Amino acid sequence: MTGCRYRFAVAGVCLLGLLASSVAHAQAGQYPDKPVTIISDAAPGAAPDVATRSIAEKLSKIWGQQVVVVNHPGANGSVAARAASEANADGYTLYTPALSTFVALPTVAPNLPLKLPRDFLPVGFIADQPMFIAVAPSLGVTTLPQLIALAKKEPGKVSIATTGIGHATHLTGALLQERANITLLSVPYTHGPASAIGDVATGRVSLIIENYAGIIGSVKAGQVNLIAIASAKRLPEFPDVPTVAETLPGFAASGWVALVAPVGTPAPIINKVSADLRTVVSDADFTKTLAALGIYSPFMTPEELQTFVAKEQQTWLPVLQRVSAK
Repeated sequence: MTGCRYRFAVAGVCLLGLLASSVAHAQAGQYPDKPVTIISDAAPGAAPDVATRSIAEKLSKIWGQQVVVVNHPGANGSVAARAASEANADGYTLYTPALSTFVALPTVAPNLPLKLPRDFLPVGFIADQPMFIAVAPSLGVTTLPQLIALAKKEPGKVSIATTGIGHATHLTGALLQERANITLLSVPYTHGPASAIGDVATGRVSLIIENYAGIIGSVKAGQVNLIAIASAKRLPEFPDVPTVAETLPGFAASGWVALVAPVGTPAPIINKVSADLRTVVSDADFTKTLAALGIYSPFMTPEELQTFVAKEQQTWLPVLQRVSAK
């Protein structure tokens, strides 16, 4: 290639690069110019769904475009993951996988667990939901130490509602049994807390571990009693609920939901969604409303989210593997 031709070739490559960059920035500048879909692996009305819809409503107002949440529960998150992975990588389909999607065993959920950024690109954090321990009033215990003492006195007789293998509720229960050296009788439910809370309220099942949004109605009605929360410290919204860590030092567990995009989604669009998500979760009134439901939305950059997910996988995958091996 002559020097002249070489210079023209280099100039052409540079021009293509500039054009691609300009197109990407133009996309971000115009984005979104039509409705955006968020795929959720949660059932309608479940706590992750509540958090996702709350944020979707706020993003709709910022963008002037409707943000539609579409629920694809089932197969431990595989259904939603597949639907999201097959979507166009143009920013108009986003996805909110929960903790369970990142720690599921392949034998339980095909094509899982997910990894970032191999399977999806991180965008931001949606919600953190500390786990609560609620017991049947008829059980006769009012504190976590009393529950542990009863479970040790009668191994395998105190029952726990298990709402989904690999879910945060299940993992928290497994970790509680490991740390407290107790054995609980697992009673599985496949449709979340709605199908289990009635049995706890009537005393057919001794206890349930769930996020607050999933049991708030039964708590306010006095049908179940809160005895502990698995947050690192007591929360201002629930000052009278002791932490599990007050009995088992260092214990902390929560469910969480992340926002991700299909691989190939342009970086300017991801950055815009991230920035607008920051605006949403920085609103004091909005965060106060969610906190009353036991839902917290700290902001995370895409890079921070990727690091967070990797750390959570290191924490919870071994717990699930130990439980599955029993």
